[in-house]
Amino acid sequence: MVVEDNDLNRKLFCDVLKANGFEVDPVADGGVVLDTARETSPDLIIMDIQLGGMSGVDLIEAAKQDMLLREIPVLAVTAFAAKGDEERIRSAGASGYLSKPVSITPFMTAVKQLVEVDV
Repeated sequence: MVVEDNDLNRKLFCDVLKANGFEVDPVADGGVVLDTARETSPDLIIMDIQLGGMSGVDLIEAAKQDMLLREIPVLAVTAFAAKGDEERIRSAGASGYLSKPVSITPFMTAVKQLVEVDV
Protein backbone atom coordinates (compact mmCIF):
# COMPACT_ATOMS: atom_id res chain seq x y z
CA MET A 1 0.00 0.00 0.00
CA VAL A 2 1.35 3.42 -0.99
CA VAL A 3 0.17 6.35 1.15
CA GLU A 4 1.16 9.57 -0.60
CA ASP A 5 -0.89 12.74 -1.08
CA ASN A 6 1.28 14.05 -3.93
CA ASP A 7 -0.16 12.65 -7.16
CA LEU A 8 3.17 12.47 -9.01
CA ASN A 9 5.03 10.80 -6.13
CA ARG A 10 2.20 8.30 -5.60
CA LYS A 11 2.15 7.42 -9.30
CA LEU A 12 5.95 7.07 -9.39
CA PHE A 13 6.04 4.76 -6.35
CA CYS A 14 3.16 2.68 -7.70
CA ASP A 15 4.65 2.43 -11.20
CA VAL A 16 8.05 1.34 -9.86
CA LEU A 17 6.47 -1.26 -7.59
CA LYS A 18 4.24 -2.63 -10.37
CA ALA A 19 7.23 -2.80 -12.73
CA ASN A 20 8.94 -4.95 -10.09
CA GLY A 21 5.99 -7.34 -9.84
CA PHE A 22 4.17 -5.96 -6.80
CA GLU A 23 0.44 -5.39 -6.48
CA VAL A 24 -0.24 -1.88 -5.21
CA ASP A 25 -3.09 -0.14 -3.40
CA PRO A 26 -2.59 3.62 -3.78
CA VAL A 27 -4.04 5.84 -1.03
CA ALA A 28 -4.09 9.64 -1.32
CA ASP A 29 -6.18 10.45 1.76
CA GLY A 30 -4.59 9.90 5.14
CA GLY A 31 -8.05 9.67 6.67
CA VAL A 32 -8.73 6.29 5.05
CA VAL A 33 -5.31 4.68 5.59
CA LEU A 34 -6.16 2.52 8.58
CA ASP A 35 -9.51 1.32 7.20
CA THR A 36 -7.93 0.55 3.81
CA ALA A 37 -5.10 -1.37 5.48
CA ARG A 38 -7.60 -3.41 7.52
CA GLU A 39 -9.54 -4.24 4.33
CA THR A 40 -6.54 -5.10 2.13
CA SER A 41 -3.99 -6.53 4.63
CA PRO A 42 -0.96 -5.20 2.74
CA ASP A 43 2.48 -6.79 3.06
CA LEU A 44 3.99 -3.32 3.40
CA ILE A 45 2.79 0.24 3.95
CA ILE A 46 4.84 2.94 2.27
CA MET A 47 3.95 6.04 4.27
CA ASP A 48 4.51 9.67 3.37
CA ILE A 49 5.18 11.53 6.62
CA GLN A 50 3.79 14.91 5.58
CA LEU A 51 0.23 14.26 4.50
CA GLY A 52 -2.19 17.13 4.00
CA GLY A 53 -3.75 17.89 7.37
CA MET A 54 -2.44 14.70 8.94
CA SER A 55 0.84 13.33 10.23
CA GLY A 56 2.19 10.09 8.83
CA VAL A 57 3.90 9.60 12.20
CA ASP A 58 0.49 9.63 13.91
CA LEU A 59 -0.78 7.07 11.38
CA ILE A 60 2.23 4.82 11.98
CA GLU A 61 1.65 5.00 15.74
CA ALA A 62 -2.05 4.21 15.29
CA ALA A 63 -1.27 1.25 13.01
CA LYS A 64 1.20 -0.15 15.54
CA GLN A 65 -1.50 0.00 18.24
CA ASP A 66 -4.03 -1.83 16.03
CA MET A 67 -4.14 -5.62 16.51
CA LEU A 68 -4.79 -6.21 12.79
CA LEU A 69 -2.08 -3.85 11.53
CA ARG A 70 0.76 -3.92 14.05
CA GLU A 71 2.77 -6.62 12.24
CA ILE A 72 2.73 -4.84 8.86
CA PRO A 73 6.09 -3.19 8.21
CA VAL A 74 6.04 0.52 7.40
CA LEU A 75 8.54 2.26 5.12
CA ALA A 76 8.47 5.98 5.93
CA VAL A 77 9.26 8.32 3.05
CA THR A 78 9.68 12.01 3.76
CA ALA A 79 11.03 15.27 2.44
CA PHE A 80 11.10 16.39 6.06
CA ALA A 81 14.60 15.16 6.83
CA ALA A 82 15.90 17.29 9.70
CA LYS A 83 18.26 16.03 12.38
CA GLY A 84 16.49 13.59 14.68
CA ASP A 85 13.57 12.93 12.32
CA GLU A 86 14.62 9.41 11.38
CA GLU A 87 14.94 8.45 15.04
CA ARG A 88 11.52 10.00 15.85
CA ILE A 89 9.87 8.25 12.90
CA ARG A 90 11.46 4.88 13.72
CA SER A 91 10.42 5.31 17.37
CA ALA A 92 6.82 5.68 16.14
CA GLY A 93 7.12 2.20 14.60
CA ALA A 94 8.52 2.63 11.09
CA SER A 95 10.63 -0.34 9.98
CA GLY A 96 12.42 1.66 7.28
CA TYR A 97 13.12 5.28 6.39
CA LEU A 98 13.96 7.09 3.16
CA SER A 99 14.28 10.80 2.55
CA LYS A 100 12.99 12.43 -0.63
CA PRO A 101 13.89 12.75 -3.36
CA VAL A 102 13.97 8.96 -3.51
CA SER A 103 16.08 7.13 -6.07
CA ILE A 104 14.62 3.94 -7.52
CA THR A 105 17.41 1.55 -6.50
CA PRO A 106 17.48 2.48 -2.78
CA PHE A 107 13.67 2.53 -2.78
CA MET A 108 13.40 -1.01 -4.17
CA THR A 109 16.21 -2.21 -1.88
CA ALA A 110 14.28 -0.89 1.14
CA VAL A 111 11.02 -2.44 -0.08
CA LYS A 112 12.61 -5.85 -0.66
CA GLN A 113 14.25 -5.78 2.78
CA LEU A 114 10.85 -5.31 4.41
CA VAL A 115 8.77 -7.72 2.31
CA GLU A 116 9.03 -11.43 1.68
CA VAL A 117 9.80 -11.22 -2.02
CA ASP A 118 8.08 -13.85 -4.16
CA VAL A 119 7.95 -11.76 -7.34
